[in-house]
Amino acid sequence: MAAAQIDAKLLEEIEKYIKEHKVMIFSKSRCPYCVKVKELFKSLGVDYYALELDVIEGGDKLQQAMGKKAGRTSVPQVFIDSEHVGGCDDTMAAHKSGKLNALLKL
Repeated sequence: MAAAQIDAKLLEEIEKYIKEHKVMIFSKSRCPYCVKVKELFKSLGVDYYALELDVIEGGDKLQQAMGKKAGRTSVPQVFIDSEHVGGCDDTMAAHKSGKLNALLKL
């Protein structure tokens, strides 16, 4: 398969996760920033789906494809109702400003 086809398949997989979960976090199990974001959602009583890229097969390729979707390959990458919120700092800033509650409809 050509690289473009592989990328398209990975992007489709990313889109599927984002559409299927109200709060979608692309994460790594041992990343302190990922843990911080997941703890924030837990403290808000918000259900989320975290895809741990370091424990799934092909997670590294998904993470690279995330660069095309989110504009960056770092984790975490947070999506709420298919809207890209960003990484840890972006999510924390959105929480502080009240934008996160608005997106979550809290």
